[in-house]
Formats: sequence, C-alpha cells, structure tokens
Amino acid sequence: MSKQERCCSPMLREPLSADRSVELARVFKAIGEPVRLRLLSLIASHAGGEACVCDLTGAFELSGPTISHHLKVLREAGVIEGERRGTWIYYRVCAEALAAVSDLLAPTASGVSA
Repeated sequence: MSKQERCCSPMLREPLSADRSVELARVFKAIGEPVRLRLLSLIASHAGGEACVCDLTGAFELSGPTISHHLKVLREAGVIEGERRGTWIYYRVCAEALAAVSDLLAPTASGVSA
C-alpha cells in the first residue's frame, strides 16, 4: 500500500465514478436536511440502536405525515431501514451507508501529516 493510499480518503486517491457520485449524492441530500439529520441521530442514539416511529414523532413540532415523509427519504437513500411490528414501524441506521460516507471523506489515521 502506498503512502497516499494509507493517508488519503478514497475521494482524494481517485475520482468518483458517475454511478458512485449519484449514489453518494443521494445519501448526502437525505442527511443534509436538519429534520432528517436529527431523525437519524435520534434513531442511532436510541436504546438498542433502533426506534419506533412512535418514539420519533414527539421530538418534533411536525405532523405525522411530515415525519413519515422524512423517514421515507432516509429509507430510500439507504440510510435507515424499517421493520413493521404490528401497527408500528421500527427504524435502525444502516451502518454500511454511513461507513461508506465516512470512509469517503475521512483520511485514515495512519500516515496523516499536518
């Protein structure tokens, strides 16, 4: 592995493909909205790493359909996934999607110089 591969994020090593750019832009767009970013944070920090939609709606002064819309955007971007249990849907963060964004932007710890 070269020094550049050890110290640079994938985006700095080589240009993104057109398909990968579209994929990642969708994730950034989904989490780039304050309500959705907060929903993501609430889900990720909830006990057990998942939260019922009933646990999320009370945190906002928004209607249920608006919260559902934001959750749908996050789900379609692959940032969260949901599972119906009875009448409720439980959401959890898709760690792979967030890891891909993190890996893209963050240089690795080894070999980083100021």
